Parts: sequence; C-alpha cells; structure tokens
Amino acid sequence: MTAPIPRDIPDLPALPRTRPRILPSAVPARAVVPLVRRPVAAAYRLALALLATGAVLVETLLGSPARVLSYFAIQSAVVLAVVMLASARRAWLARHPLPGAVTGATLLYVTMAGLVHHVLLADATPRFAMADGSAGPAWLEPLAAHTLHTVLPVAALLEWLLLSPPARMHLRQAATWLLYPLAYLAFTLARGELLPGSPTRYLYPFLDVVRHGYKNVLANALLVGLAFYALAVLLVALDHARPNPVRRRPSKTGFRL
Repeated sequence: MTAPIPRDIPDLPALPRTRPRILPSAVPARAVVPLVRRPVAAAYRLALALLATGAVLVETLLGSPARVLSYFAIQSAVVLAVVMLASARRAWLARHPLPGAVTGATLLYVTMAGLVHHVLLADATPRFAMADGSAGPAWLEPLAAHTLHTVLPVAALLEWLLLSPPARMHLRQAATWLLYPLAYLAFTLARGELLPGSPTRYLYPFLDVVRHGYKNVLANALLVGLAFYALAVLLVALDHARPNPVRRRPSKTGFRL
C-alpha cells in the first residue's frame, strides 16, 4: 500500500503571484546567424591590397626607401594593404569582419592623405613628388602617385560603402584615430631636426620649419588636425546613416534580425 498524498505541504514556500522577470540575453545577434562566404568582397579587397602594395613598391624603388617610407601617404597605403588583406581572408573564410575601429581608422588615413595632396600639394611649386623617378620611365612615378592619392582613397570608400556593414564606427573613436597623425607630426618634425644638412629634411612643404618657422608650421598642423577630426566625425555619421549593403537571408531559428 502507498501512503496518501497530503493536500497541504506547509514546509514549502508559497509560489509568488508575480511572473519572474526575464533578463535580456547577452548573446549577440550575430552568434545565432550563420556566416557565409563572400567571394566578391574577398576578391575586391585582395585586389585593393595588391594595388596598394604595388604603388608603394614602385615609389620605394624609384626613390630613397628610407625617405619614401617616411611619407604619410605611403604609410597609410601600407596599413590599407594589411587591413584589406586581413578583411579579404575573413570574407573568404566566412568569419566576422574586422572591428569598425580598425577599418574606420584605415579609411580615414587613406582618404585624408588623398585630400591633403589634392588641396595642398597638387599645385605646389616646385612639383611635389615622393620619388624623383630617375630610375625608371618618366610616366611610372606619376602613375604610382595618382594611384596612392586618388585611386586608393576612392576604392577604399567604395569598399566601405558597398561591401561593409554599417553602424560599426562610434564617435568616441574619432579622437583615438588622431593619435597616429599626432605621432606622425612629432616624427616628421624630429626627422627634420636630425637631418640639418639634407635638402629633403622636411617631407611636406607646409611642415617646413626652415621656410615657415615653428609658429606657422604648428598652425598648419592644427588646421590639418581639425580637418582630420571633422572628416572622422563625418565618416561616423555616414556610417550610421547609410543603408546596409550586406543583406542576409532570414534565419530559420525564429529570430528576426
């Protein structure tokens, strides 16, 4: 025989009448969405990385490597090549994209290098060139310079607009992106002080202390820095306003993303 089940169990606590509050899940939406390979994005980014690498190599071979590699446009092109190569690998292997802070900084540096060239250096007298071009054909150095200052910024902007998901940059990152230009300013001024007898001691005419003095050079650097920050803020705003070019099919898990 079995003992009868009592109707009341006084030792158990009473059940609460209110429903328990369900805490929000900490799992990001991308954790439940399967990633897919993106061969078109991978091919475009790989071509962009190769184009940047080729332009840097041409400029380096046509001039003094130590001097050419000291230019901001060259360094930003090297950063673009590395970032695009890593992004191409992630797109091909169906992995998460690089952080928006990395891709945003790269886009800012390449775009600003092109703008500074076209606004301040394209019509300079004498003609501004990172390499003299005497070691190769006369058309090779202008072609490499055009690639660095025009083709790469436009191609990087197209990659960002057409192949990258939006809303991955943040306004707080804009000030952090200025650390590298500030470090570059200190580097180029220190380089000029350490090479007193060189005719190319200052890499850019608007940063030439011998010609303009420190007061005017620092004023020019401040204006360029403000332009850097304004462009960074504009990129962040556009990143949150532009549509999403990366369309994903609806997931079968019941989540609506």
